[in-house]
Amino acid sequence: MHYAPGKETCPLPYSPFKSCTVPRPIGWLSTVSADGVANLAPYSQWQNLTFDPPMVMFAANRYPDGRRKDTVLNAEATGWFVWNMATWELREAVNISAMALPYGDDEFVHAKVTKRPAVDAPGPMVAESPCHFECRYLSTHHLPGDSRVGGVDIVFGRVERIHVSDDVVDGAGKLDIAKIKPIARMGYYDYACVTEVFEMRVPGASAEAEAGLMGKA
Repeated sequence: MHYAPGKETCPLPYSPFKSCTVPRPIGWLSTVSADGVANLAPYSQWQNLTFDPPMVMFAANRYPDGRRKDTVLNAEATGWFVWNMATWELREAVNISAMALPYGDDEFVHAKVTKRPAVDAPGPMVAESPCHFECRYLSTHHLPGDSRVGGVDIVFGRVERIHVSDDVVDGAGKLDIAKIKPIARMGYYDYACVTEVFEMRVPGASAEAEAGLMGKA
């Protein structure tokens, strides 16, 4: 089967789009408003963009009434946002923080996670998360949608500080992903959990290319 989104009716009862673009890393983002109100929310449209310097992006769809997400507004107002790695152990907290709460309600409290001060960013981090990026806000690009919820704000940031818990680093100095068990967004209400890792090396890659692929400092 095939169809043209927005022009033809999908022949399936549920759109396959989000279930094809999988797995998607979760941007579990913490921010603080200009008046000091903390916010925590997950975004399934999150990705790294480049590594030198490290830059990232997340995309936040607007509410049906056209309002922009607090994470976007806070990042623009303070110039910072923090990414917290979403893991299997934190899955319920991640899900609870996705609730649309009234402005001023603290998602950290609802999700029962601990606030840890960031070093550079003004907002808190999730203390229970094993990895964090403190991101300096760069810009926002808005793409209009075919509906109000289809409109999206794409936020770009530069990673200014990386935090990694010592207990998730293996003997070779690499992250033990199978131990961390990051969760990822699938389609529908589905998620995935990374529990197995395998290695493949590019045939004929130069030493310089291999160093880049490995992220050798």
